[in-house]
Amino acid sequence: MSMIVNRRDVDFYLDEMFDLNGLLASVRYEDHDRDSITAILDLAQQIAEEAFLPCAAELDDCEPVFEDGKAITPEVLKTCLETYVQAGLPTATFDAAQGGMQLPIVVANFMQGMFQAANAPAVGYVFLTQSNAHMLQACGNQALCDRSLAPLIERRWFGTMCLSEPHAGSSLSDIRCMAELVGDGTYKLSGTKMWISGGEQDVSENIVHMVLARTPDAPPGVKGISLFLVPKIRVEADGALGAPNHIALAGLNHKMGQRGTTNALLNFGEGGDCFGYLVGEENEGLKNMFHMMNEARIGVGMGATMSGLAGYLYSLDYARNRPQGRHPGHKDPNSPMLPIIEHADIRRLLMEQKVAVEGSLALLTYCSQLVDQQLTSDDPAASQRLTLLLELLTPIAKSWPSEYTLEANKHAIQILGGYGYTREYPVERLYRDNRLNPIHEGSHGIHGLDLLGRKVNLAGGSTLAIFEEEMQPALDAAAGNEALAEMGESLYDIWQLVKRTIETVNQEPDTVTRLSSATPFLDAFGHVVIAWLWLRQALIAQQALEGGAQADADFYEGKVAACQFFYRYHLPQAAEKLRYVGSQDRSVLDAQASWFTGA
Repeated sequence: MSMIVNRRDVDFYLDEMFDLNGLLASVRYEDHDRDSITAILDLAQQIAEEAFLPCAAELDDCEPVFEDGKAITPEVLKTCLETYVQAGLPTATFDAAQGGMQLPIVVANFMQGMFQAANAPAVGYVFLTQSNAHMLQACGNQALCDRSLAPLIERRWFGTMCLSEPHAGSSLSDIRCMAELVGDGTYKLSGTKMWISGGEQDVSENIVHMVLARTPDAPPGVKGISLFLVPKIRVEADGALGAPNHIALAGLNHKMGQRGTTNALLNFGEGGDCFGYLVGEENEGLKNMFHMMNEARIGVGMGATMSGLAGYLYSLDYARNRPQGRHPGHKDPNSPMLPIIEHADIRRLLMEQKVAVEGSLALLTYCSQLVDQQLTSDDPAASQRLTLLLELLTPIAKSWPSEYTLEANKHAIQILGGYGYTREYPVERLYRDNRLNPIHEGSHGIHGLDLLGRKVNLAGGSTLAIFEEEMQPALDAAAGNEALAEMGESLYDIWQLVKRTIETVNQEPDTVTRLSSATPFLDAFGHVVIAWLWLRQALIAQQALEGGAQADADFYEGKVAACQFFYRYHLPQAAEKLRYVGSQDRSVLDAQASWFTGA
């Protein structure tokens, strides 16, 4: 049994729930077939299990240290990243013309997900670099791409994203980092950035920072932010590395989890001039950065899901093999102990993990498929529809898995009991690693504001209408399926409640009041999306069972049971949250700072 992936589930999502073969028939992906996809996934699983998984605990115990202004990482990090690079895996999402595999995104995310399950802190460096390179490719001029893109794709250089500053945190409108034009398209940067994952390390030849900064005459707020490519070591016109670019490491943050990934406080322009290059146009930095951030947000959701999956697999294996106790009412102490999976509450904890992890996998697969459809579409209207759908779902794709697979990790610890609370078993580390995901790439609360304050009303509410169109086939199919009709009715009813809640909220003229319950709305809306995806899984499973799929009967029965559990236990909680949001209760909004102990 693998501790990082369930390949049967991967096949289910790729082949039964979503149309991988349809993607492979497109011109963009025609060089791949199902056999080559299987071979790539096999290779990724082998490397993840043999090179990354064995050193996960060591990287957690031996986090990078700050010495003489440098970050020193464990040697084992270099070894496993070198294995990843030598296998050619960093090129998965890049075009063949750039030496890439040109894999479907839906496949690449599963491939990369195995590494996230095995050792998320180690692989974080290469995935940040991937997003960095994609943004440069989308927004940078030809000269900048010619100079920097190839080493990023090949992972000779690593990349970062530098948004936050110590005084501002997530409030990008308050950043103070400055960039002054000095000639020949070069800007001189000064300022401080904090929480920079991979901001300093001794693994790659160079580090390319994507930095948000202001020019001297920029308008205030987010409208005055520009984006700059700032290398750690200056790059000559011929691509050769030159002198240091005066980016000083001021310190490393010591984290609860994800300890193997450096997290840096950087001072730009300390000790000398720091030069960078404008990416795109001035004052369009935030728009350009979203090329990286949206990709990263789906990546965060996948990373959270895979941490949840790893915890689920470890706790499932433990529950099957750990004998302890007997059924309630069975008093004979001489009778054999039962594997703990035979106890009802252990099965409940496993089911909680299953619905969170497999629901999240369905969501991330769906969003990845939408990206692939964008890349293969030549219909402007269809592309716009896909864009709006992704706009609506990206906050969900990042936030729901981050929140609820973390709960899954909590349940995994509970199954192992005292052992789960020790470092001898990986589930406590997986929980600590996963705890970052509701925070970075936009906190849970920020995505709630984005969803309720903007995304549900985009294009005159078209986002909601498009999503409703996506749901309708499952609703229609459930209505004609005796076993699942109850779930279909529940989904229809709560979707009507979602729309009524949005209408009520939109009538509130005061923005602060209108958005005061944005986070509960995000949770509830995410539950509705996951409920739809669970219904789709159950419909496929029910059809397979009715068709006589005896060899896989347990797999399909598990899907139907998980769907029932989610609808009967979790979806009613979403309805309660929606009713709370719609009531526009002011108990939190009206609370005074002095009411809280210690204020």
